[in-house]
Amino acid sequence: MEKRIRKGVVVGGSIAGVSCAHALMVAGWDVVVVEKSCAPQTGSPTGAGLGLDPQARQFLQSWLSHPHLLHHVTMPLALDQNQATDSEKKISWTLTRDESFNFRAAHWADLHALLYKALPRDVVLWGHHFLSFNTAHDKSSVTVKAKVLQTDEIVEIVGDLLIAADGSLSTICRTFLPELKLRYLGYSAWRGVLDFSENENSDTIIGIRRAYPELGNCLYFDLAPGTHCVLYELQGKKINWIWYFNQPEPVLKGSSVTIKVSSDMIEKMHEEAEKVWVPELAKVMKETKEPFINVIYDSDPLPQLFWDNVVLVGDAAHPTSPHGLRSTNMSILDAGILGQCLEKWGLDDLSSALKEFQSLRLPVISKQVLHSRRMGRLKQGLPLDGHNVLNLKTASPEDCQLLQQRNMPFFGQVPSLVDSN
Repeated sequence: MEKRIRKGVVVGGSIAGVSCAHALMVAGWDVVVVEKSCAPQTGSPTGAGLGLDPQARQFLQSWLSHPHLLHHVTMPLALDQNQATDSEKKISWTLTRDESFNFRAAHWADLHALLYKALPRDVVLWGHHFLSFNTAHDKSSVTVKAKVLQTDEIVEIVGDLLIAADGSLSTICRTFLPELKLRYLGYSAWRGVLDFSENENSDTIIGIRRAYPELGNCLYFDLAPGTHCVLYELQGKKINWIWYFNQPEPVLKGSSVTIKVSSDMIEKMHEEAEKVWVPELAKVMKETKEPFINVIYDSDPLPQLFWDNVVLVGDAAHPTSPHGLRSTNMSILDAGILGQCLEKWGLDDLSSALKEFQSLRLPVISKQVLHSRRMGRLKQGLPLDGHNVLNLKTASPEDCQLLQQRNMPFFGQVPSLVDSN
C-alpha cells in the first residue's frame, strides 16, 4: 500500500504557526495553517522588534531556500549592555557589558514576511476564524471547524495532529486547562519603532547615536529607579524601543494584551520621558508615530504540552515576559524540535513523538519563563526573593552581572533531538 501522507493542522498564523508549517514540511508532512487575519500583516501593531539567538537562526535558515535572506532582514546584536541613568543629572554609566552576545535583531513583520513567502501559497488559510476541534474516539485524527469570514461558511479540516499556535490567550490550551490564567507581572510597556529612513541625518538621529554610540550592534538596557528601557536598531533604518513602567493591572478589552492609547496618554508619556531619560532618548520617543502599550503577562509553567494528538507551541505553551528575548526564540525552537520528533517517529507512533517533544521542551521553557520573570522584577526595581532591590548607584559588579542575558538557563544551547542522539 502507498504510504499515507501525514497532515498537521496549525491554528494561528503568527511566527510560531508559520515556523511549524516549515518544520512539518521538512519532516514530510502536509500542513495547513488556519489564521483569522484576512491577509499577511505588512506592519505589526502588537509586535515590533525581536532578537534572534544563534540556534533559532539555524532553524530559520534551514527552512529557507535562500538562507542569506535572513541576514538581509536582521541587524547584529553583538553586544549586551546594561547601563543606568540618573534622571536628575541626565547622565548614564555602564553597569555590565557582554561583548560576545551574538544575537541578531529583526522587525516582527520582516521576519514573518520572510517565513510566509517561503511557504507554498495554499498552506495558510487567511480569513479563517477557528471555532472548535474534535478528536476522534480512536485518537486517529482531529477535526477543526473554522468560519470563513468573507462568506460565513463553516468548514471542517481533518488532520492527524492539531498544533495550537494561537497565542498567550489560547482557547485550545484552555480546553484542557480551564483554570489557567495569565499572571500580571506588575508593569506594562510603551513600545514603538522610529522610522528614520527619510531623515537619517536629523538632530534626533545624530543625538541618539551620540548618546548610544553602538546602536546597530548593541542591545541596550537602560535602567532608572523603578523603570527600564530597551533600545536597539532594526534593519531599514528603524530604532526599536520598549519602556517598562509599573502600574496596577489594567482592564483589558477583547482578546488582546495591547491597549489602545489616546493622544492624551501619548502626551503624558512624552512628558514623563523627559523627566526620566536623557534628552536624546526622550526625543526618539516623542518622534515615534503610533506608540502603543503592551500589558506584560506570563504564566506559571504548564504541567504538560500535549493531549492525545493536540500539542501546544509558542505563546500558547509558554507566555513569557520579554526581558530574556525568549518568546520568539522559544516559538521557533518549539517548531523545529517538534518537526525533528515527528520526522523521527512518523505517524505510526505519534504518541512517542509528542512525548519526546515534551521531554525536550518542557524543562527548558519552564526554567526560561521563570528566569525571565525574575529578570524583569530585578530591572524594574521590584522586590525579588533572595535579592535586595538593585541600587543602581551602589550595585557591586556581582550584582550587575545578574542583569546579563547570558544568565538565562540554556543560553548557549537548547537541547534538541540532534543533541539527544
